Amino acid sequence: MSILPIYVFDHPILRKKADIINSIDDSLISFIADMKQTMHYADGIGLAANQVGSPLSLTVIDISPMTGYEQTKPLTIINPRILYYSDEDTDYEEGCLSLPYLRDTVIRPDAIQVRFMDENMKEHTIEADGLLARVLQHEIDHLHGIYFSDRLSSIRKTLMQNKLKKISRGDISPEYDIILSNGELITFQEED
Repeated sequence: MSILPIYVFDHPILRKKADIINSIDDSLISFIADMKQTMHYADGIGLAANQVGSPLSLTVIDISPMTGYEQTKPLTIINPRILYYSDEDTDYEEGCLSLPYLRDTVIRPDAIQVRFMDENMKEHTIEADGLLARVLQHEIDHLHGIYFSDRLSSIRKTLMQNKLKKISRGDISPEYDIILSNGELITFQEED
């Protein structure tokens, strides 16, 4: 397994709609393992394939590090489709590994129903609410080329423009390797 660099704001792959996966092979199983390891290394609770440079409709989610969700099993989500959104909305502060150090409150439906395939191409339908529903929506947005910042009001978007430009230029230092919009790799250097 290996840690993959994470693509950050303004890289073209983050705006492309993901490609449907039709079959699983050993290289895809290995890639899923790398995604999980990368997500944990970067202290994330969700990671979409395009965030690590792949155009595939695939995301991994593990909310078990969060208080109150310790018993929640990690998920591998392939070709997800949201079937239902609740009428009730909630707001919650979100962050994103592709937008390091940027957080803001996003309003999303509180509960959803999602159909997806697992890593064995077995179909599942789950109903989720609370944090799991939020993370699913956030990661599925990534697979459609949508950042959480796209869901903010015009005023909030305007206020974060300078921060987004800093991320795009690489004027940030997250504790993981990143790929800038121009394709440049910035390697995290641990301090001695």
